[in-house]
Amino acid sequence: MIELKNSEEIEKMRAAGKIVAKVLATMQVEAVPGVSTWQLDQIAEEIIRGCGAVPSFLGYGGFPGSICASINEEVVHGIPSKNRILKEGDIVGIDVGAYLNGFHADSALTVPVGKVSSEASRLLTLTKKSLNKALELIKPGIHLGDVQHAVETYATAGGFGIVRDYCGHGVGRKLHEDPSIPNFGNKGTGPVLKEGMTLAIEPMLNLGGDDVEVLDNNWTVVTTDGSYSAHFEHTVAVTQKGYLILTA
Repeated sequence: MIELKNSEEIEKMRAAGKIVAKVLATMQVEAVPGVSTWQLDQIAEEIIRGCGAVPSFLGYGGFPGSICASINEEVVHGIPSKNRILKEGDIVGIDVGAYLNGFHADSALTVPVGKVSSEASRLLTLTKKSLNKALELIKPGIHLGDVQHAVETYATAGGFGIVRDYCGHGVGRKLHEDPSIPNFGNKGTGPVLKEGMTLAIEPMLNLGGDDVEVLDNNWTVVTTDGSYSAHFEHTVAVTQKGYLILTA
């Protein structure tokens, strides 16, 4: 069942979303060569708690970090570690959620560490653009499949692999709510969007193929072929006029 939020509830989610945005803005500055993903995690948790919120991810299903920090071929759910040191040319996906006043907000971006290859730079640029293309379609009355199709079309045109085993989702009182939102689909299919829906749209694209696997830590998802992967995400509310980004 897809839960609709009223204007007051959406404002609560936007308050949580502003904290998430603050964390990600800080991550773009702090993700430099020589820094560990554990250090990034500590900075993120300090910001979230300093704003009166709780990290959504910490302890969720047993996850040990406040952020997911996924380097290079790691797609999602990278566990922060003192032994994972960023180096020049890496890309690192930072996924973070904050829980405030009964509601979650969830967002992600992928950051270049120093100077990266032209291929990696193109992957980041086009993955972010695929998110924006999807968001532009969101308004009451369209099918969710139209949004999914936009990501798939843009990714395919760019020659990228699409992560098909993991997807976006509804978000609100729970971190993961209905509906599931794959990054592929057909126009005119899926739920019809309604005002008050709150959705986490999150393209995950690979430089290589679609296939992924989970490492022995039972969390970290990597590309099977070792190719770089990028991840961008926003929590948005469906409004009468279209959409509102809650994690900006």
